[in-house]
Formats: sequence, C-alpha cells, structure tokens
Amino acid sequence: MKQFFLSVALLSTLFFNAQEKRPDNWFNMDPTNDKINGVSTERTYQELLKDKKSTTVIVGVIDSGVDYNHEDLKDVMWVNPNEIAGNGIDDDKNGYIDDIHGWNFIGGRDGKNVDADNLEITRLMRKMKPKFDGKTEADFTSKEDKKDFAFYQVLKEDFAKTKDKFEGPYNQLKFLYEGLTALNKNAKSQLGADTIDAKLLQNFEPKERSDKQMKLVAGAMMKNGQGNNLDGCITGLKEGYDHFKPYVEVGLNLDYDPRSIVGDDYNNSYEKYYGNPDCKGPGSTHGTHVAGIIGASRKNGKGMDGVAADVRIMAIRCVPNGDERDKDVANAIRYAVDNGATILNMSFGKKYSWDKKVVDDAVKYAESKGVLLMHAAGNDHTDIDEVVHYPCKKYENGDAASNFIDVGALNWQPADKIVATFSNYGKKTVDIFAPGVDIYSTLPENEYKDLSGTSMATPVACGVAAVLKSYYPTLTPQQLKKILIKSSIKTYKNEKVIKPGTKDEMIKFDKLGKNGGIVNLFEAVKMAEKFTKTKT
Repeated sequence: MKQFFLSVALLSTLFFNAQEKRPDNWFNMDPTNDKINGVSTERTYQELLKDKKSTTVIVGVIDSGVDYNHEDLKDVMWVNPNEIAGNGIDDDKNGYIDDIHGWNFIGGRDGKNVDADNLEITRLMRKMKPKFDGKTEADFTSKEDKKDFAFYQVLKEDFAKTKDKFEGPYNQLKFLYEGLTALNKNAKSQLGADTIDAKLLQNFEPKERSDKQMKLVAGAMMKNGQGNNLDGCITGLKEGYDHFKPYVEVGLNLDYDPRSIVGDDYNNSYEKYYGNPDCKGPGSTHGTHVAGIIGASRKNGKGMDGVAADVRIMAIRCVPNGDERDKDVANAIRYAVDNGATILNMSFGKKYSWDKKVVDDAVKYAESKGVLLMHAAGNDHTDIDEVVHYPCKKYENGDAASNFIDVGALNWQPADKIVATFSNYGKKTVDIFAPGVDIYSTLPENEYKDLSGTSMATPVACGVAAVLKSYYPTLTPQQLKKILIKSSIKTYKNEKVIKPGTKDEMIKFDKLGKNGGIVNLFEAVKMAEKFTKTKT
C-alpha cells in the first residue's frame, strides 16, 4: 500500500476545520434589522404581507427525491388530486401510475432505483472510446467525424484529470479512515475504554507500525478541532470518504452503467413514460434539504421555517448520486409543467451534455406554459461564462430562455467574505446571488442539518419567487425574473470581495454576476405591489 505523508495542513484542507457558527435561521433574516444578509423573510411577513391573501403555488423540486413523510414537509407536499394511492391504476390518465407526490425517472417498474450513477464525462467516454481511441484525425474523412475526434481528445484529457482529482483524496481518505478505525479498535481493547479522547490516546502504546503513525494523525486532528475523540475523528473522515467513494467506484467507472435498472430505451430521448412513483428514492438527502428551504411548514414549532408559506412541493426524482441524464431532466420539467407546477427548482448541473436539444425543448415548453425555472450556478468556483454549466439558459441557436434564472451563493459572513468560496460566477450568466452557506434545513427521517452550495442558494431564491407568485398570481415568469433582479439589494455592487476559488484575490462584486444584486423578499414584494397596481 502506498504510504501518505500527512501534515496538519493537509488534514485541515481535506477535512473540517472548526469555524465560527452561523446565526440561526440566517437566510430568513434581514440586512437592515439583523445586520445579516438574509432575504428578509420574517420582516416581510410581519410588515408587508400580514393582512394580504395568498394563493397556493406548486413548486416542482427536480432533485434526488424528497422525504414526503418528514414532519416539516408532509403538510406542504403536493398531492395529486386525481390519483388514488397504491391501486396500480393511472387514475388521472397522465401516463404515470400512482404518482401521488410526484414521479421518479431514475427507477424501474419493478420498484428498484438508481442510487449512484456515472458522471456525464464517463458516459460520453464509454460511447466515444471504441470509435476514436488510438486513432488519428487522418483515420476519418467526414467533417462530423473529425469534429467528434477533436472533441474526444479534449474529453479524454479532461477525464484523466477528473480521475486524478477524485482518486487522490479518495485514496487518502480511505487510508485514514481504515487506519484510524483500526487504531480506535486497538486502543479501546488495550485501555479498556469505550471512548478514546486525546488524554487517553497518549496512554496508548501502539504495537503495530501503522498504529504509531495513526496515533500522530489522530492527535493532530483532535488538537485542531477535527474531533473530540477518535470516534468523532472517524465520523468526520467517513463523511469525506462516503462523498468521494461513489465518484471513484461509480461516477468515473467506465465498466459500470446502472441504466438497465430503469429499463427504458435510452437511445430514444423523447420517450416519456418510464420510471416509478417512488419520488423519495434511496438517496433523498439533497432534495429533502432543498424542499425544506423552499417551503418547510412555518411556525409549527418544528425544525425550521421555509421561505414560502403557501406552497406545495412536487417531488420529481431524476438526480442520482452522480450526473443527471438529459432525457430524465427533460421529462422531469415536462411532468412538473403538465401537473400544475408554476416554479421549478433545479439544484443540479454538470460540465457536459449528452443531448442538449431535448433539454432545450423542455425549457421552451416550460417557457410557453408560463413556468419559471430556478437553476443553481454550480460549486466549482468557475466562470460559467467560459465553462458552460448544463442545463443552461442559452439555446443551441444562441437565443436565451426568458424564464430561466441562474443563482450564485452567498456566505453569512459580511464584507469581503460575502461570496461563497465555492460558488460559480459569470458576469453574463449569473442573474442573482442568495444565501447558500451553512443553511439549516430538513433531512430524511425527520432530521435537520446545515448544508452549503448553490444548491441551497437556489431554493432560497426559489422560495422568494414562490412568495411573489403566491401573493401576486398574475405575474409571469418574465415579470418575476425582472422583479427579483431589479429589487435585489445592491449594497455590495461596487465593493471588492474575495474571488471564489482564491485565498485573497479581490474583485468587484458586480463582476461576478449580471447585476451585483442579492435577492431580497422585502424589496421584491414592494416592487411587485407597485408593478401589479400599474398593470391593473
């Protein structure tokens, strides 16, 4: 086995540094009253919406699945009014049997589900490698083949780099996790203790060479706040190990393809009726967290409060632990639109697209039906003006969807740290920013946790859009988009902030997005009120 030199600096980079705790419920707080850059949810309900009537808005959460039985979500889940649960009949004749709370496009008719799947780069490599690997441009005569050959060369190089990116941390985490687990077992046995803290660790006398090394590692981790005891250190390591494991063993594995579970004709991008009604699925952490941010029951004394008060969450599962497939995304959009959703949250994205046209057609369909799409900008601290983050608002012909909003992520820390270090950005592409760091929300089985990402920023902004649509139902997607952008707070527009992905490189905030604006419900409601009055 390869041995790794493990410095404290490396450990601090790979794992979880102790940091200042975020204020509770910060994304709903108010910049003026609370001095925190939340979206002013509570202030808006208290001051502007207290005596106003609302209409229920259906929000489609296109994601990894939603725990529809969660204590904070069960009362806000969409229920298909024309479907009878569990009778095995397509009562409403929409093509989907027993779709009570939504649909699952990555499951089979036999009830089995895809959990982990490949990255899109892997699927493309699997498709193109037999034809292009080991060949030269001279081996091909048609312009199309030469173009595909050139693309394959780029793809092949990127695939190798991506494997290195994930395999390195995975191997280190695996080595640490297994080594500390063995150390923990041996130390407990020798010392007769149930828990090994820093003090007890000093009393442990290792017999194995590996335990001697792991003792130094564990001591450094506990000293730097990465666990109060060995069990805590191992738990933190396991989270990282579990994160990288599916990427290495499945995501980048050319020999693994779980699509047979679904049982569709994958070559037919426009096939619609496949999947199963299990819209929770085996890995619904991400989607459940997203759903809670948008609309977890407010003021019920449980967990947390979502942004939108009068909302129903429709769960459409099409995002595996890996990259979503374009066919599934297109069908998820169409399903949500056809079943009454007027706003869709799409907290997913990828670097490559298998069939952009089928997704474009679905976006155009949503546009024609008056449905707003809210999309996460991505977490690679990358300029998505230069590197496309799919799906995207720009169609293949160069036009842009008018109903499509890209959302970047903000930190709760003020001043130059306000932009999340991981957030993608783009002067031409990112429309608004919203809170996306340390967001406390729902997890499966009645749990709650802080998570970070543009995946969290997007449902914050989506919740704001849902409130506007609820109280001002005549607003079109284009009007909602205009109000969200124009009403956004421009406090930091001309301020310099730390550029995502850098340690201290400074850049003006308005260079990271179209408008240099932070979404704000209070200002959006005031603008919507004026807007609708002038239109009547």
